[in-house]
Parts: sequence; C-alpha cells; structure tokens
Amino acid sequence: MERTPDGTPVGVDDPYAVAGVCDHLTDDGRCRFALTRASDDSAFAAERRRDGYACHVGADDAWRACPHYRSTTDGRECRRCGLAEVRLAHDDSRPLVEKHHLSYGEAASSASDSPGSDDAGPHEITVALCRWCHTKVHKSFARIDDDASPDPEAIAARESRRSKERSESAFETASERFDREE
Repeated sequence: MERTPDGTPVGVDDPYAVAGVCDHLTDDGRCRFALTRASDDSAFAAERRRDGYACHVGADDAWRACPHYRSTTDGRECRRCGLAEVRLAHDDSRPLVEKHHLSYGEAASSASDSPGSDDAGPHEITVALCRWCHTKVHKSFARIDDDASPDPEAIAARESRRSKERSESAFETASERFDREE
C-alpha cells in the first residue's frame, strides 16, 4: 500500500487507479496549465501550443505520463462511506469531510522511483474522506475502496449540523423574536 511521507498508509495500492480527471483539463480537452501558466514550464507550454493546447494524455487517461497532472477533490462527500458534508455559514467548526492525499505533489513518489516507470510525477492526488474514515485509513489497514457505512459518531455530527441549519433557516417574524426575548 502507498504511504505518506510520515509512513502512514494512504488506503490504496495505486493512487492513479482511483484518481479523477486532471484539474487542468478544460471541458473542450485543452490543457489549462499550458494556457494560463506557460511561464512555469515554457517547454511544456510550447509543446501544447503547437498541438492547439490539446491535453497530450487525452482519452487514454494515462495521467501519470503528464508532468503537471493534478487531481484534487471537491470535498462534498466521503469517498469511502458516502457521508455528505454539511457546512454552516459563520461557523468555524471542523469540517466533517476532509481532503485526503493519496499522492503528494512535492514528495517523492515510489512509482516514479521504480525502474521502467512511465510516471512523470510526483503528482498531487486527493480524495474526500470524512474525519472518521480518514483516521481509520491512516491508523489501520482500512482502504478507501472498502464497502463501509458512516460511523455512528459521524451520523450524529451530521444530523446535529442539519438540525442547526434547519433552525437557522426557519422564518420568524420580528414580533415573534421579540416576544420570545421578553
């Protein structure tokens, strides 16, 4: 199983097997990195420009071959148990769903160190995991593709936030609020 720089497991053998499309890929198949950050890698941008800025990986989904591949999560739902995030405005409480790194963009990658590898990485690859699944993955042999149900504590935290959300969105007239305060 792949490991973090600290040595804890990340929950997968091959991060690319669960990674999504590149964050730099536009809807029309062009490379946003080459379009907007040409000065960061001028040789790469020049090559993409010659090809009409088309993503050189394309439909193959061979993401590990791209030096600028990055797949990060939107963080709305736990990849492992399906727990949905509930965020409250003006609330600084810890999120229910967190970003979990499968591969670190600046860290050494074991795949890129292996001989004969076509990995141009290291690449940043993240998925969303709830706090409870995140802990299980890092502190045990739990995998992100396990068939798991949300932890009872996670469900309780989510429902507590939902009830607070509902109470804040309930309509009260000014007279009702002032009558209650007196």
